[in-house]
Amino acid sequence: MKSYQKLTTAVPQPAACRVEEEGAAPTPAGRGKLAPWWVGSGLLVAAVLLSTVTVWVLRQVSGGWPRPALPPKCLLVTESHRFDCYPERHVVVTQELCESRGCCFIESPPPAGGKRGVPWCFYPPDFPSYTLESLNQTALGMVGLLVRREKAYYPQDIEMLRLDVEFETDTRLHIKITDAANPRYEVPLEVPRAMKRAENPIYSLDFSRDPFGVLLRRRATGTVLLNTTVAPLIFADQFLQIATSLPSRFLYGLGEHRGTFLHSLDWSTLTLWARDVSPTESFNLYGAHPFYLLMEEGGDAHGVFLLNSNAMEVALQPAPGLTWRTIGGVLDFYIFLGPDPNMVIQQYQQVIGFPAMPPLWALGFHLCRWGYGSSNETWQTVRAMRNYQIPQDAQWNDIDYMDGYRDFTVDPQKFASLPSLVEDLHKHRQRYVMILDPGISSTNPHGSYWPFDEGLRRGLFLNTTQGQPLIGQVWPGFTAFADFSNPDTHQWWLENLQRFHAHVPFDGLWIDMNEPSNFMDGSEDGCPPGELDSPPYTPAVLGDSLAAKTVCASAKQKASVHYNLHNLYGLMEAKATASALIQIRGKRPFVISRSTFPSQGRYSGHWLGDNRSQWKDMYYSIPGLLSFSLFGIPLVGADICGFSGSTSEELCTRWMQLGAFYPFARNHNTQNEKAQDPTVFSPAARTAMKDVLLTRYSLLPFLYTLFHRAHLQGDTVARPLFFEFPRDVATLGLDRQFLWGRSLLVTPVLEPGVDSVTGYVPRGVWYDFYTGSSVNSSGEMLKMSAPLEHLNLHVREGAILPTQKPGTTSEVTRGNPLRLIVALSSSATAWGDLFWDDGESLDTFERGSYSYLVFNVTQNIFTSTVLHTSTEATEVTIGTLSIFGVREPPSKVLLNGQEKPFSYLDNQVLTVSDLGLSLSQGFSLRWL
Repeated sequence: MKSYQKLTTAVPQPAACRVEEEGAAPTPAGRGKLAPWWVGSGLLVAAVLLSTVTVWVLRQVSGGWPRPALPPKCLLVTESHRFDCYPERHVVVTQELCESRGCCFIESPPPAGGKRGVPWCFYPPDFPSYTLESLNQTALGMVGLLVRREKAYYPQDIEMLRLDVEFETDTRLHIKITDAANPRYEVPLEVPRAMKRAENPIYSLDFSRDPFGVLLRRRATGTVLLNTTVAPLIFADQFLQIATSLPSRFLYGLGEHRGTFLHSLDWSTLTLWARDVSPTESFNLYGAHPFYLLMEEGGDAHGVFLLNSNAMEVALQPAPGLTWRTIGGVLDFYIFLGPDPNMVIQQYQQVIGFPAMPPLWALGFHLCRWGYGSSNETWQTVRAMRNYQIPQDAQWNDIDYMDGYRDFTVDPQKFASLPSLVEDLHKHRQRYVMILDPGISSTNPHGSYWPFDEGLRRGLFLNTTQGQPLIGQVWPGFTAFADFSNPDTHQWWLENLQRFHAHVPFDGLWIDMNEPSNFMDGSEDGCPPGELDSPPYTPAVLGDSLAAKTVCASAKQKASVHYNLHNLYGLMEAKATASALIQIRGKRPFVISRSTFPSQGRYSGHWLGDNRSQWKDMYYSIPGLLSFSLFGIPLVGADICGFSGSTSEELCTRWMQLGAFYPFARNHNTQNEKAQDPTVFSPAARTAMKDVLLTRYSLLPFLYTLFHRAHLQGDTVARPLFFEFPRDVATLGLDRQFLWGRSLLVTPVLEPGVDSVTGYVPRGVWYDFYTGSSVNSSGEMLKMSAPLEHLNLHVREGAILPTQKPGTTSEVTRGNPLRLIVALSSSATAWGDLFWDDGESLDTFERGSYSYLVFNVTQNIFTSTVLHTSTEATEVTIGTLSIFGVREPPSKVLLNGQEKPFSYLDNQVLTVSDLGLSLSQGFSLRWL
């Protein structure tokens, strides 16, 4: 075992950072230092393990002499703490291969189902790593030098690393490890710069010197949040790896993947490399989000963000432990200390940026399909929706509106009436959104297709290593790919959109295929040999190649090579698209993107991709939208009723009920399948769909206020239950229900053929949203009636929800009277708020063009306080107050001292109607 070595020069150790040394005194509260490389392997465990493993290994030998005895150091490492030394896929790891890397080899029974299990080849406790040679104080933290004296097994090992530590805030720590001698690619993301060192951090930081390791603790509890001494640090040019123990198994995030919200730590690997593929378990999907949230025992939470855009994988194991592996860039970590999960996500967004405030119409119902076939057929669907008075804010078109699937064109026969359709939508206060792809058709005669000709002239496409436009294949056939890392491309994109908008005045944009997707692997000529397209290590990407269904990693872009920028492609396109929309329309942009990366919420929302019309897909949409809530992209939803395959009336009805509570609600369908918009179903199903959309529209003031809080401070909109009940361990695995904000519980039906649903109701009083009847829960699973026409919604005690009489569009709705729903707590108090503006202008909060009201109930007095007001508030009235949980029938109700008529029901609901109060004026209402 290596020992910790003293530095040659004395370094003063601040309270927030100590360097652990051999024989050092125990840390506070009797917590001794963590042993390097493994945690808690006592002598008894080692003895049992030694005998058990030795017997098992000897039993595997069939004939001949037994293999040489394993080194004792290998037998000390328990199975769950074996960190993989040979993670390469599609290689049968032999003892010889393993030991050539200096690692331990113990065969384990393979797990069922072809999954990866306990690694056969793992690091011994004394595997060579880096040594912390020096550590010096800086104004914001410290800087250190890490030295590796023995090369690891990947080429171009970097022998000297620079360690930068910044105590940025009391709840945020920044640790960066990079090449000490040479610059390396770093993600071009704007991040805040700390101006002074945190004064009272709620964390303490220790270092192991030899081998180098980081040990991060939460001061209040002593919980070890990071311990990177569990496996060696490896930092080669194209293989960077760092591992840590985890304080619990409750880990979330690390997108984009399909699966349960709570990750399994049973030897699972999550790959981050943007890929066009229908959402499937275990595949790397459209976006890359190297951020995780972890719930600690006792209800505290922390988050870790690796600011790195290269291909990577995150290996999880039951120790519990986690290994980051990436094949480029630097190790640039931000750690967020919370301590509650809501605060962790706010702190994360303080680094990546808060999401944009969407226009109000973005929160209405959207309808789309691939395969309308014509603008007239699209128009007929819109008219049918109006005929049944089903709410709809936006009509969309997929690629079939284009001429030959070419961007910025319209099919002159089938979609000739598209400008008239858009004009009609605008007359009815509705919006139009269409799709765009980043692949630009490259085969048109010169002079016939301006987008390609002009992009080529200005040099705005991804190039091959030979400096020629890389040609792949997408919907229009052979295509070049716009290079959105080039600012000049943003101007070209704007000019194309301006030209198109003059013909078809669209309101929002849907950017698809931006991983970028390619029907070929690499290009029409494949990819050249070399370390970018064939790196020494390829993470576990679908297709086993970085070029699988995308462009070559060696492709040249303005900012860097595609190898570094691939995961940023969708973000860069979203940034260009949002900017163009602002310049064209002068209003808040609406963009929905398939590929995403941290900070994308500033520019776009996201839909969860090409799902299927299956019950399991409906369920998986909930973990999907909750994950994107963690990633700072609150405007998220799945294709309601499913994209591919054929839906059923029951599935679509249940999915419309769930989808009405996606923050972004769009029903979308593929071509050659039967229509699935609400108008095509039976009267009963159509009515159920209409009713739940009306419920959504009634809640738009509440939802809009939640988005304001997301924009202002990084609150989540769709929220996991454990965010509000972090100390209730029963909530940590829940992903079949969710909350809007802190107070509206959504419990959808996710199975066929049932008329009830079982859901968890956290401790406290909850009220039926529709009736106001109360449920007093001790924190338990409750069976709820759920006939096909009913979605269970419950309001949490102590909340006040601003609602509105619903109309068929958000614009019609916003002119209707408000109804305030008060859900009294057991102590007869409640609180709520409302943000109100014109619904579409830029920067209304920043410019002061808004109204903000706070509602409060205490001692039987409801108070509305106007903290800020604008002219829009004078146009709206508060019509009704419904108060749930009034235990005794009132004798009278006073509004600003004047008696008002009221109704009181046996289920303890007090209603006061016909208030006629201007939103811009405060008031009080008292019941006696």
